[in-house]
Amino acid sequence: MSDKPTVFPPQHQDAGAGQPGLEYKMTPEPEHIREGYKGADKLKNKIALITGGDSGIGRAVAIHFAVEGADVAIVYFPTEQQDAEKTRELVQAHGRRCLLLPGDLKQPAFCDEVVARTVAEYGQLDVVVNNAAEQNWHDSLEEISNEELDSIFNLNIIAQFRIVRAALPHLKEGAAIINTTSVNAYKGNEQLIDYTATKGAIEGFTRALSLQLIKKGIRVNSVAPGPIWTPFVTGAGLLKLPFFGKDVPMGRAGQPSEVAPAYVFLASEDASYFSGQTLHPNGGSVVNA
Repeated sequence: MSDKPTVFPPQHQDAGAGQPGLEYKMTPEPEHIREGYKGADKLKNKIALITGGDSGIGRAVAIHFAVEGADVAIVYFPTEQQDAEKTRELVQAHGRRCLLLPGDLKQPAFCDEVVARTVAEYGQLDVVVNNAAEQNWHDSLEEISNEELDSIFNLNIIAQFRIVRAALPHLKEGAAIINTTSVNAYKGNEQLIDYTATKGAIEGFTRALSLQLIKKGIRVNSVAPGPIWTPFVTGAGLLKLPFFGKDVPMGRAGQPSEVAPAYVFLASEDASYFSGQTLHPNGGSVVNA
């Protein structure tokens, strides 16, 4: 029997259109790494760039990477500064460095800038984690504005193109690119049509890019989380949070600590024979890969 919580208290944050809330305001705060998790130098002296690294799954990935020996750079919206500083503190507690890169990935120049600043700071780049995203809840397609469409596609998928394009000159054989998609890309979600469409695009991007880069020895994979307790859920006023995650076979939402090890695996040499693949930490939901 799992000791993970199955019921969460209702909560809501006004974080701005499409944006996740702030983690330090959540009750309870997400679990980012399990007590007793032991690193094995799987990413020793690697450099990782993680978008959306201030909180939720991104923070968990940053901490796990640090435990495995990597230094990280995290990208986040300036409004999430407090969460980002906490992530840096948690990474540094494991003896690794954490570069903070606040800004808006919907701006093409900033996508180039975060890669350039990471390489300037650390001298190399080995792992790219495209994790930043936004989502908008609507009951009908007609409610989705042109501004929302432009914003969500620019951040969720177009920014991934731009980040990878900027990173490629610095990635060497053995490097890894990991894109965050979603179970919604496989199951659909009637209240997240635009978000679901971007996540489907990420799946296609991952598979096509993997074929192009395999000849360079660069692996490209993705992770498709199910319902995970992150700041995303605080901005969705339509969610009945006490029941969040109850519809998956395990009967509960997952924690970021249960997702981040998938990124460690895909970033490390343990996944040397994986490319163009998607891992599914989703509480037991069976989806068509």
